[in-house]
Amino acid sequence: MNNDELYIKRCIELAQKALGKTYPNPLVGSVIVHNGKIIGEGYHHKAGENHAEINAINSVENKELIPESTIYVSLEPCAHYGKTPPCAFKIKELGFKKVVIGAMDSHDKVNGKGKKIIQDAGIEAVSGILEQDCINLNKRFFTYHEKKRPYIILKWAESGDGFLDKDFKPTAISNSLVNQFVHQLRADEHAILVGTQTALNDNPGLTVRNAEGTNPVRILIDFDLKVPQHFKIYNDEARTLVLNSVKEGAENNIQFIKINKENFLHELMDALYKEQIQSVIIEGGRFTLQQFIDTGLWDEAIVIKNDGLLLENGTKAPEFSHKAIKTETYRDNLISFFNVK
Repeated sequence: MNNDELYIKRCIELAQKALGKTYPNPLVGSVIVHNGKIIGEGYHHKAGENHAEINAINSVENKELIPESTIYVSLEPCAHYGKTPPCAFKIKELGFKKVVIGAMDSHDKVNGKGKKIIQDAGIEAVSGILEQDCINLNKRFFTYHEKKRPYIILKWAESGDGFLDKDFKPTAISNSLVNQFVHQLRADEHAILVGTQTALNDNPGLTVRNAEGTNPVRILIDFDLKVPQHFKIYNDEARTLVLNSVKEGAENNIQFIKINKENFLHELMDALYKEQIQSVIIEGGRFTLQQFIDTGLWDEAIVIKNDGLLLENGTKAPEFSHKAIKTETYRDNLISFFNVK
């Protein structure tokens, strides 16, 4: 691994510290290097606050070294005025010697403009360093802007004999270690989705309890509004979108969005795109999960298996015939990870 790659790798490490906190912005890390020594580091903490490059610049003690320094950034510096001025102008103004970019920003507001501003100022700019790693870091952001839909993660827990519950009643399948993993997953992703049946059977709160982090946006698909309003999903702990075919409108933290039952996945994706939801965990029951699987509408799947637990009767786990890219052991549970590709 050459030096450029080493510093971009550090940018990625820094950026990951804000996972789940920067929506709708991407995760970005930045490192400033002078004569082979890191003199500044920063990352984007949350939307509306300083971008990574500005935090890295602010952390440099001796600003006189900047014109002789290289700034590394995991994503192309922005070129548009949002809540903060463009970072590309700041880099130009301070006159860095060189700029090294991990991935270019496919988002239409940037897309090459940031790099061009820097090059037009006579500053050397290189891009595409550890590009795939930098794209993976922002797989949610890129999927959202390129495919006009959130990044989709399917998730369920099944028994050794392939059931989601015993006799159609809520059943604990995963152990406490896995529950911690699941709560961290919720904190890392933007939203979490369940269908009517899961909401009625389990009365889930869908919040982050056993991990550090923010509660995800809750999404309930309930066409006929069968889930009573005193259920946990309607409490005030998180923003909640209720997709249904009865009513529209907002009531406190609850927003009702009307969609049609027929071909609902397409309308659901459009609605979530409009609401700027960048990633969603589908924790729905068998019916909801199977719809996504059959349509091929998913990016990752996480399947928790408790081989020692046999439930014999109940809701069958979804039919899913993909090969896992990796499997991890959590005591007596196995977690398998799948990618759609």
